[in-house]
Amino acid sequence: MAARRKTVLVIDANDDARERLSQTLRRDYRVIRAASAESGLPLMDKEGVDVLVADMKQAGLGGLDLLQIVRENFPLVEIIMTSAAPDVEGAVRAIKLGAYHFVTKDSDPDVLRELVRHAGERQDLHRHVLTLQDAAGDAGGREFITGPSTGLKDVLETVHKVAKLSATVLILGESGTGKELLARLLHRESANPDAPFIAVNVAAIPRELVESTLFGHEKGSFTGALQQRIGKFELANGGTLFLDEIGDLKSDLQAKLLRAIQEGEVERVGGSRPIRTQFRLIAATNIELERAVKDGTFREDLYYRLNVIPVRLPPLRERIEDLPVLADFFIKRYSARFHKDVRGIAESSVKMLSHYWWPGNIRELENLIERLVAVVDHEYITDEDLPFEFHVVELDRAKSDTSLLDRAMGTFERNFLVRALERNAWNVTQTARYLGVPLSTLKFKMERLEIRELAKKIKK
Repeated sequence: MAARRKTVLVIDANDDARERLSQTLRRDYRVIRAASAESGLPLMDKEGVDVLVADMKQAGLGGLDLLQIVRENFPLVEIIMTSAAPDVEGAVRAIKLGAYHFVTKDSDPDVLRELVRHAGERQDLHRHVLTLQDAAGDAGGREFITGPSTGLKDVLETVHKVAKLSATVLILGESGTGKELLARLLHRESANPDAPFIAVNVAAIPRELVESTLFGHEKGSFTGALQQRIGKFELANGGTLFLDEIGDLKSDLQAKLLRAIQEGEVERVGGSRPIRTQFRLIAATNIELERAVKDGTFREDLYYRLNVIPVRLPPLRERIEDLPVLADFFIKRYSARFHKDVRGIAESSVKMLSHYWWPGNIRELENLIERLVAVVDHEYITDEDLPFEFHVVELDRAKSDTSLLDRAMGTFERNFLVRALERNAWNVTQTARYLGVPLSTLKFKMERLEIRELAKKIKK
């Protein structure tokens, strides 16, 4: 993706000076000119100015007044002030008001070109900082966790095939299946992984602010718009824009999104000109868009624009063989975060978790593991640590000639013995003395309640 040539606006009342400055910069930049601040200001928005080179001495609106207006209304524009003669006091005032630099008009042309180059780099850095601030905390060191399930392998195979393409990807799946993490994986494996990744959860933004958030707004375009705002589409320029819960987008904004995809440009709220922006679009939703199209709540033409490469993430209950890998990963994550020494989870507990329906998918599993790691005070998570509903599911599904009460009592006995063993550092002889039962009785119960394998694992 070729970098856009930056636009420099030269404002100077002197024809010769204006032409000389323009000629100096024309080789490397798109240069536009104005003879006064009054005629130059309308060009700031219309022409998409990146760097302003303006004379301190203006017949009408003064140079410093121009500087303040531009700095307030166009915060991303870098400003270089010029003067026919050295002016230390004026230079100091200009810098304090936000100018990038001050230079005399008779300076070496190479000096001016270098200043403009550095000003452009500073603008890029400022934009990058805004992008990082926008994305701060979104990733949080998170990654897409793989597992042995066939359904997930098919998803990853598709991702690896299309990651380096610029084609739009539509990720489908229930809430909590990891759609944003998959989008981040696509970006990391793209042709330009260091470019911005801008994530927007459409459903989480108040409806009246969605348009302003996505497309940006100009100062004064509506009540509360106290300054210009760069939209997510502009921030994603050159990188990836991820729109989560795209199915919740209002119909009028669906039309704007369609135009942005087709034309490669957006228009800020209250703006008067289109702004070019190029990005790789990844959209996600937990609703059936085909049904939404039939119901008339989602535009058919937008649906076909988004549905270029569809990827469906299976729910956790359909990839339950991945649960041990996921549980182990989350235990390690939260053990490190909480500075706890939780080393793993008992196989019987994993089995119980595997029998659960998981309506909240991976997000629900992560929340459970986080809570368990936070509260347990032993090395391994066991059945007793799991919430009551998991025991109910396990007992209900168990096919046995014994009553539900007997099975519940067996579960309690197992958890009680595990806690006793933990308290005695898994020393079976010492635990038998602690419980006041013969060693043979304890060993028999450990065998019957499938605790021996857990003990062997923990002692390794």
